[in-house]
Amino acid sequence: MSQTSEPSGQPVHHGSAQDASEQIDIHSEAFLAMLMRRQLTLSVTSAGVFVAALLGLPLLNYFAPEFMTKRVGGFTLSWLVLGVLFYPLVWAIAWVFIRRSIAMEEDEVRRSGGPRV
Repeated sequence: MSQTSEPSGQPVHHGSAQDASEQIDIHSEAFLAMLMRRQLTLSVTSAGVFVAALLGLPLLNYFAPEFMTKRVGGFTLSWLVLGVLFYPLVWAIAWVFIRRSIAMEEDEVRRSGGPRV
């Protein structure tokens, strides 16, 4: 382990044994399996939220028709959800998916000891 100083005078440690043990071989089967498992979990969660929203509207129309025919802002609640609120929900699901996907990728690069993104 070597030690140098930054211009501020604070010591900087390079190449410690702990850093080497935390690095993961990105070409190993274990790394690939871990990464694929994390990606699958993220994808299934996002798809589950989308499917719940997609199937929720017809189910609400079927099981609670009196609730879904309430007027909100000139629309029935059913049309408000379908025509106005559904698209921002899909955008929010996509935004969360992309942010978590990028964070996961950066985490894997950091854990593997690769260059910072």
